[in-house]
Amino acid sequence: MTVAAAKAASRICSVRSVARNALRPGIDSIKIGEGKVMGRTIPLLLVLVASILVHGVSGEPVELTRAGNQIEVRIGGRPFTTYFFDPSVAKPFLSPLRSARDTILTRGFPMQTDIPGEDRDEPHQRAMYFAHGDINGFDFWGEAAFPKWSHTSKDKFGRTIFREVEQIAGGPDSGILRVTFDLLEPNGTPVAQETQSYVFRGDAQTRTIDCEFTIQANHGAVRMGDTKEGTFAIRVVKALDSPPGRMVNSTGAEGEKKIWGKRADWVDYDGVVAGEDVGVAIFDHPDNLRHPTYWHARGYGLFAANPFGVREFTHDRHEDGSYMIPAGGSLTLRYRVLIHHGDSQQAGVAGAYQLYTSGK
Repeated sequence: MTVAAAKAASRICSVRSVARNALRPGIDSIKIGEGKVMGRTIPLLLVLVASILVHGVSGEPVELTRAGNQIEVRIGGRPFTTYFFDPSVAKPFLSPLRSARDTILTRGFPMQTDIPGEDRDEPHQRAMYFAHGDINGFDFWGEAAFPKWSHTSKDKFGRTIFREVEQIAGGPDSGILRVTFDLLEPNGTPVAQETQSYVFRGDAQTRTIDCEFTIQANHGAVRMGDTKEGTFAIRVVKALDSPPGRMVNSTGAEGEKKIWGKRADWVDYDGVVAGEDVGVAIFDHPDNLRHPTYWHARGYGLFAANPFGVREFTHDRHEDGSYMIPAGGSLTLRYRVLIHHGDSQQAGVAGAYQLYTSGK
């Protein structure tokens, strides 16, 4: 064996050892002692990526179980989230989102009303959902059940109503869910069809959801209007509000003033929830309309990727972010949700985004 080959083998063994240690509960980052990197702290997510590439560490099994108008998602035998699509509610949503250590990261209201100290504002902002505030002039972001929280007349609230579960399947390291809906005017007239697809994955430290949303103009042309009220959103638990938590984007900007209405590849909220250093990020896919997207990101815990609200975000009356889907056409938007241990730097969120853009 050559000297170079021996060094390479040594590095592989070192990474394998580090990866094994990284899988132990409570480990945020670790040090490796190999040549020039002696004592350097390696973000845990990068260690886990190296482990997958070198050692073949796989994700945990994913189970999806339907019971009526909801589908429970379990990863590694533990609850992760539930997908709700009850026609009595204006839109489908996932709630709650949990970390790999079972910490709940999203607000329970309005689904739960007995959580001490939880904000009870903006009840249409459910844990995780896809909706837009102006589709052919109808508001699918707000809800008719909570009119005082929207600048919309009662005859302008749309509804996203369940049609069919097209695919539901678990697996040894991922699970997939694909569901179709009708976008309806208040009087029941169809506006368009929407398909929501999710791929769930998890390991000892992270949870990911790959999301794909397709709006199909099967009832005539569809206009996605310029409004800040949209579009792919998560409402986090109060402990992740900014402050006390921290909101950061891919440009390094922090806080609502520097992130709201700005364009970025991703936005991450991190902080301490129930004793765990934890965070959640949304990644904007590079093939999405107007990538990098604009962000409707608030310090009170809402963050949403919104490629349509250009005029409202820039305050430039000459801009128009509306988008027309021609009759018979469609628009697809893709995102990844990453739930991680530690803050965005410790978790290597920037590196995780690069993996996402490379198709991994």
